[in-house]
Amino acid sequence: MNTEHDRVDVRGVVSFVAIAYVPAWLLTLPLWLTGEGLSWNWAPLILVIMMFMPAVAALVVNKWISPRPKLLRSLGITNPGGIKKWWPYVLIAWLGPPLVMALALLVGYLLGVYQADWTGFSGLAEQTGPTVVGSAPQTPPGMIALIQIAMVFGLGWLQIIPALGEELGWRGYLTQALLPLGQSGVFLTTGVLWGLWHVPVLILGYNYPTLPIVVAVIMMVCFCTLVGTLLGWLRLVSRSVWPPTIAHGFLNAAAGLGTVFSMAGHPVDNGSVGLLGWTGWIVLVLLILVLVMLGKLPVQFPAEMVGITRGVNRRSRR
Repeated sequence: MNTEHDRVDVRGVVSFVAIAYVPAWLLTLPLWLTGEGLSWNWAPLILVIMMFMPAVAALVVNKWISPRPKLLRSLGITNPGGIKKWWPYVLIAWLGPPLVMALALLVGYLLGVYQADWTGFSGLAEQTGPTVVGSAPQTPPGMIALIQIAMVFGLGWLQIIPALGEELGWRGYLTQALLPLGQSGVFLTTGVLWGLWHVPVLILGYNYPTLPIVVAVIMMVCFCTLVGTLLGWLRLVSRSVWPPTIAHGFLNAAAGLGTVFSMAGHPVDNGSVGLLGWTGWIVLVLLILVLVMLGKLPVQFPAEMVGITRGVNRRSRR
C-alpha cells in the first residue's frame, strides 16, 4: 500500500477519473433521449451498469496506463495475510450500515423532521396495502415490516455485486493512489469526485427528487464525503476492498428503512431524513469523531523496511 511519502500518480488518477466518468455519463443518455428519465423500464439496468464503470477504470489504469505489479493486491482484492486480516471487519460492514441508518432515523425523529410510526408501520402499510378502498390488507403491517428488515440483513448480500463495481474504483484504486495527499486529503478528494460522478442521474431526480439541482449535487457531495470517509477507513484498516464493498452493499440495502418506520401521510424526504439527509450526517460525523478520539483515524498501517540482507525485513508503525 502506498504511503504518504510517495508521489501521486497524476497520469493514472486523471485517466481513472476520465474513464470512470465519461462512459458512465454516456450510459445515461438513453434516459434523456427517451424522455422517461428514471421511470424508463431499462433505467435500473442502466444504473447497475453505470456502477461498474469505476471498476473498469481501475482495471484499465492499473493494467495498461500506469501498470503496477500485483494487480489484485494493488486494488485490495487480495491482501497480505489474506482473509484472516480483514474478516473481523465484515461484522462492522454487515451490521453497521442498517444500525447507523436506524440511528439516523431516530435523530430525524427527535429533531422533528421524520414522522415515524415505530410499531404500527402505517406508512409502510399505506404504500403496500390494497388499492381498493375499504378492503382489508392481506398481510399485517408488522409482518411486512419484519420481512423488509429481514431482507435488509439477508438479501443485502446481493447488493455487494454492484457495490463492488464502485468500490474497486473509489476505494480499491483511488484511495490508495491519493494517499500521498494524506488521509484527510484522500477522503475529501475521493468524496467530492464520487459525489460529482452522480450528477447526470441527480439532474434526473435520483436520491433528491424534491430539491433544486444545485442543492442536490451539494448534498450528494457532502454525503459521499462523509460515508466515503468511513468506507475509506475500512479500506485502509483492513487493507482490503472487501469490507468497504460489503458496507456499501448494506448501505444501499438499508436505504428503504425510512419507509418501513414512516407514518402514513408523511412521505420520507431524503433531503432531511436518513443518511442522505442532514440529520443523518450528524450520525456520520459523530462516528468519524469517535474513530478519531479512539485513535483509529487516521489509520496507522505497518510499513516494511528492507533489512541488510534479502528476506530480512524490519517492521515499523507509521
